[in-house]
Amino acid sequence: MSRERVYQLLREQAGTFVSGQELSGLLGISRAAVWKAIDSLRRDGYTIEARTGLGYRLTAAPDALAEREIRRFLTADCPDLRCLTEIDSTNSYLKREALAGAPHGTAATAECQTAGRGRMTRGFRSPAGRGVYLSVLLRPQLPPEALLGVTGMTAVAVCAAVERTAGVRPKIKWTNDLVLHGKKLCGILTELAVEGETGLVQSLVIGAGVNVSHTPEDFGPEVSAMATSLAQEGYQVSRPALAAAMIEELYRLSGDLGGDISPWVEAYRRDCVNLGRPVRLLWTDRQTEAEAVDIDGQFGLVVRLPDGSLTTVRTGEVSVRGLYGYVE
Repeated sequence: MSRERVYQLLREQAGTFVSGQELSGLLGISRAAVWKAIDSLRRDGYTIEARTGLGYRLTAAPDALAEREIRRFLTADCPDLRCLTEIDSTNSYLKREALAGAPHGTAATAECQTAGRGRMTRGFRSPAGRGVYLSVLLRPQLPPEALLGVTGMTAVAVCAAVERTAGVRPKIKWTNDLVLHGKKLCGILTELAVEGETGLVQSLVIGAGVNVSHTPEDFGPEVSAMATSLAQEGYQVSRPALAAAMIEELYRLSGDLGGDISPWVEAYRRDCVNLGRPVRLLWTDRQTEAEAVDIDGQFGLVVRLPDGSLTTVRTGEVSVRGLYGYVE
């Protein structure tokens, strides 16, 4: 496609002018085709300066989750990267694609999700152009019990991706909320399908949505008090760069599934905001006050109950005093 070939040449020569005649000769296309490609790239959000006698110069790229922009930051091999303008949710999309035979490592991003999902059927606001909404399909061929720690590992992986690109490392609220300055920055959802005959995991879809440039108005009044974005906290980041880092960190995670996950547990323990603090266990039929004391080897939350006994929480909701409105 002429547009992509023109883009690659301008990117390779970023900062310097390339004449229309040179582009035409190198690519074997007409000067009119060069102009049309330049015009198309401009409409995609690229800033391309044109000067008589000098040619064209690429000066700025859009902060878009476009395949060409994400691949510019990728160092890992991503065999199948699908960049969608709008989708119900990237997790739902990859679950459907998994059934259709999409390979291990397929990644999907979306500029906007119309039905973003979080844990426990909660919705996840995904306004266009504001965040990184991304999922990766893995096919680990392991029994489900070998993947008990995958949600905690995902939290660590996304923390690392944010740190790499924004220069700040979020904290983790058990089980999988990323928080920055006491407010929620990212949601994570992991979903697996098991093959009936073998009992092995047929597909594992890991999804994460990071709030990058959201404003309070993007969250709505019911959420803005407890949610934040990197921009709101003073951190600027390229969305394509963050998406690339997330893909690479999730690929790194996939290599450790079924093996030694103790380094991931240690990283989670360091980042966990629950530890050493009063927490409220939100059981289905009651609430219990406790103190969070540790993370076990499968990312379970070890708590001390009022009677002094210890128990490990593996499912359900845990609120942390001082976060998300829990202050009493």
